[in-house]
Amino acid sequence: MNKYKTLAINTVVFAIGNIGSKIVSFLLTRLYTANLADAGAFNTKEILEMCANLLIPVVSFSIADAIIRYGLDKNYEKQAVFSNAIIVLLFGAGGFVLLSPLLLLYRDIRPFVPLLVGYIIISCFRQLSTQFARARNFVKLYAADGILCTFSLFLFNIVFIKWLELGVTGFMLSVMLSDLCSGIAVWLFAGHGRFFSRKYVDKELLEVMIRFSMPLIPTAILWIITGFSDRIFIRHIMTPRDAGVYGAATKIPNLISMVSTIFYQAWNMSAITEHNSKGRSKFYAQVYDAYMALLCLAAGFIIALDIPLSRFIIPANKDPAYKMAYRYTPVLVIAVLMMCFNQFLSSIYTVSKQTQKSLRSSLVAAILNLFLNAVLIVKFGVQGAIAATFASYFVCYLIRIVDTRKLIPFRVNHLRFYSNLIMLFAMCRIIHTLPARYVLWLTLLLLLLVLTNFKPLVMTAKKILRRS
Repeated sequence: MNKYKTLAINTVVFAIGNIGSKIVSFLLTRLYTANLADAGAFNTKEILEMCANLLIPVVSFSIADAIIRYGLDKNYEKQAVFSNAIIVLLFGAGGFVLLSPLLLLYRDIRPFVPLLVGYIIISCFRQLSTQFARARNFVKLYAADGILCTFSLFLFNIVFIKWLELGVTGFMLSVMLSDLCSGIAVWLFAGHGRFFSRKYVDKELLEVMIRFSMPLIPTAILWIITGFSDRIFIRHIMTPRDAGVYGAATKIPNLISMVSTIFYQAWNMSAITEHNSKGRSKFYAQVYDAYMALLCLAAGFIIALDIPLSRFIIPANKDPAYKMAYRYTPVLVIAVLMMCFNQFLSSIYTVSKQTQKSLRSSLVAAILNLFLNAVLIVKFGVQGAIAATFASYFVCYLIRIVDTRKLIPFRVNHLRFYSNLIMLFAMCRIIHTLPARYVLWLTLLLLLLVLTNFKPLVMTAKKILRRS
């Protein structure tokens, strides 16, 4: 089977397992905005998610990334990789429990600290269990787990938020229980238990894995700061209500992230296994070209459907402030698009074991984002935060597209990239001004996007369909 076909099949399998969860998560935004007390309560839920996402890489030492990198590498024993990872996680979880009272210093999350501790530790366990399943090439099991986790998350949310009306507490319980079910199920079905033993612990490999994963901890934190700092700035410069509306508006752009994440799971495996192959540069160039074309088309369609999507996903009957959410979505879509390109390029740092370079570009993006948030939100409000987010992701892309091609040289069509950006920003302008014939102009721009990105998709499809 050729490498393009393998990548395509893995992408389809991951899509089956993940697209349901992503769509349900997308639809759950409607449940949260309709059943949480107001936009302020929604903001509290968003802050708790941010804190969890911020602390998960710290508690786990980002060891899940090392599981994939070294678990797929035939030069290392899977028993040693998994046993080392569990030792690291146990150490991190124990230290976190001891230090968790420090979380009480953050007044906004104080009532939820015990739940937050459980949320983080259980999420780390699920990451370890599911990522090792991927490292063992249990792609179908990984996909099935996505369906299980989706189903359980949906049920728990209905029970705790809709029926029992537990609000933010119900949200935390729902995520904890669904992650626990997922992690245990994958562990049992994959038979992970036989891969763990103290005798498998390899101190030399443990040092290598930690050296690989350590730069990924601040990298993950910096990306979270870049992605969530705008909400903190909006909350304190403006109001928690504004931050809640902004948080709700980000759910629609996350559809782009959904497409990217599904592909990235399959691509990361292919990038590692094909790292030493003869035609890797051509392979990377072809895949990136198709990836860029697909995501730009997806971004265009989401921007075009911004108003109906916003009205469906973010009902204003609970809090009228949600009516403004649609105005924040279009440029956020392009910002998330840039984040997805950065994610693709990060795979090159991973396969080349140059994670410290990923850290440097992330640091630049985070510092720029904080500076621009402080300056632009005061003057332009929420739109200033959106501009800061896009600018920081774009600068990071400029750094990475130069840096990564020094590690693995591959061709990039810069003309197509910037043409896509110009068309997408033109669509944003049309959405904001809402001229009488805006539907006609959006349709024309969508057709132009399709024509611009048609060729790389067709060329990649031909390679997938080729027999060898």
